[in-house]
Amino acid sequence: MRFHTRKWVKPEDLNPNGTLFGGQLLAWIDEEAALYTVVQLENPKIVTKLISEINFMSSARQGDIIEIGMEVVKYGNSSLILKCEARNMMTRETILTVDNIIMINLGSDGKPAPHGKTEVEFVKDRLK
Repeated sequence: MRFHTRKWVKPEDLNPNGTLFGGQLLAWIDEEAALYTVVQLENPKIVTKLISEINFMSSARQGDIIEIGMEVVKYGNSSLILKCEARNMMTRETILTVDNIIMINLGSDGKPAPHGKTEVEFVKDRLK
């Protein structure tokens, strides 16, 4: 799994227990999934359809650095299915895993549209 994003846990990211609020981490994951999908499908018009079961395994505290990793599970006709792991760079512990995040490619009419992609592409390879 490639870890593309790092987030610094700040006071505003904490819950009443003084640990990272799960909702904040999920917002970061949804944003990363969207960015990853936009880059892969080369289309800024995408939406999140589903985030499957979320398995929280550990936590993070103020000052910790969180890494968010994404990996393609499958290319559908108009979808991209990802899996995700968020880990604490300070403790090296996995904070959570998500087995399926389904992102949908949209056409100009705002409806699901085929994207024509079948494998992961890296931007550096498109620039050749």
